[in-house]
Amino acid sequence: MNAVPPLQERALAALSAAMPADMFLTDDEAMDRYSRDWSGDHYGRPLAVARPRSTEELSRLMKCCHDQQIHVVPQGGLTGLVGAAVPTYPGGEVVVSLERMNKVRSVNPIDFAMVVEAGCILEDAKRHAEAADCILPITFGAQGTCRIGGNVATNAGGFNVLRYGMTRELVLGLEVVLADGRIWNGLRTLRKDNRGYDLKQLFIGSEGTLGIVTAVALKIFPKPEQVETALVGLQSVEAAMQLYARARRQCSDLLTAFELILRGGIEIAINARKDLHDPLGSPYPVYVLIEASAAGRVDLRALLEGFLADASDLVLDGVIAGSKAQADRLWLLREMMVEAQGRGGRYLRTDVSVSISSLAAFVSDALDALAKMHPDAIAVTYGHVGDGNIHLNIVPPVDMPANRFDELFHATEEVIFDVIDKHGGSISAEHGIGRVKQAAFLKRADPLTLELSRRIKDAFDPKHLLSEGRILASVEGEAKGSE
Repeated sequence: MNAVPPLQERALAALSAAMPADMFLTDDEAMDRYSRDWSGDHYGRPLAVARPRSTEELSRLMKCCHDQQIHVVPQGGLTGLVGAAVPTYPGGEVVVSLERMNKVRSVNPIDFAMVVEAGCILEDAKRHAEAADCILPITFGAQGTCRIGGNVATNAGGFNVLRYGMTRELVLGLEVVLADGRIWNGLRTLRKDNRGYDLKQLFIGSEGTLGIVTAVALKIFPKPEQVETALVGLQSVEAAMQLYARARRQCSDLLTAFELILRGGIEIAINARKDLHDPLGSPYPVYVLIEASAAGRVDLRALLEGFLADASDLVLDGVIAGSKAQADRLWLLREMMVEAQGRGGRYLRTDVSVSISSLAAFVSDALDALAKMHPDAIAVTYGHVGDGNIHLNIVPPVDMPANRFDELFHATEEVIFDVIDKHGGSISAEHGIGRVKQAAFLKRADPLTLELSRRIKDAFDPKHLLSEGRILASVEGEAKGSE
């Protein structure tokens, strides 16, 4: 077991004495699953793991941590990819897991709103919405593990951003425990509320650095009566973007997803599972997975068929799913590509965005630059066309020794980020900054942005005890850097 410095040991003892006996885990084996995130690349041993059952219990815990000056990092489902929820602060951090705070407090199909505790697993929240003949549209591969509080803290994206927006656009209200233990109650389901500053927006996407989200009021929507899914093959990313522009006009707001997959991603998926086969008659350089949904009397099938027929100058081949099972198989190609791309080993994940009109040029420029500067890098390219979000990931060659991975990842990330800068894009579209992208973020952020961000952090967490060193550099790190 790791030794705890004497000062922290006394602080932890005081914390333990003030809280319920079964709140804390301190055994190394019990704490192991709170020490690493889904990526497997980030690891840090907690000083202890606290698992409060209620907002009031968390409030008391945070007040004690504040009084004892104990650093804290909140955790949801640990499905993040930027190291924000893994304990790392040099002197150690107490993990606050929200897993016991997992209730669905209410679902109101008239307000089209639901109130969910932060520790509720996303898939469970979606099932409760469906029981009321509604949908909660936040959707991505980790929904069976991730938790609502983490979705809010990272402003999660996913497949349905095109139609419903990022998590930020679905949040009506929040309940938050601040660093000093006070409870901010902004848990409202009002659609219109123009009273002063919209404080909830500061917590959304803050990655646990300003407060700990304990409950969320979310928008829900009528459950679609029809869902149609198609996969089409095209000659180029440029053709995919032309198809997208037409789809937005002809399918209007019924378009739910428009996913871009380059051929390499399809090959990864079908090689990973023997029961998956090439989805079309021939291989194509580029594929688009299209989903549309509707409630009411729209003939959605006819609409999609007509749209694809009109786009025969762009679409080389395609298939429309004839059943939900067939639609699930098409989506499985997308999901398996993500799951299998690293071949069970390490790979570089990037999560960038550009304006939609620049997406094709960005992909072309980035792949060309990678091929010229790092021809040994295997680039896997896919993304969410409707919001300009591309995941351009780098898989090491099979014969590359593991001790060269970090060098390859650093060099190729720099190439990708340089091309992003050229196109005026963002180095993080939906995964956040955390610790992994902090250096790249700080390098590119203008001084005034950093000054205002630091002022916000200072206002909400003046002792810098909450998720310190995520997004912004820690105050200790800044002090050392100025010496």
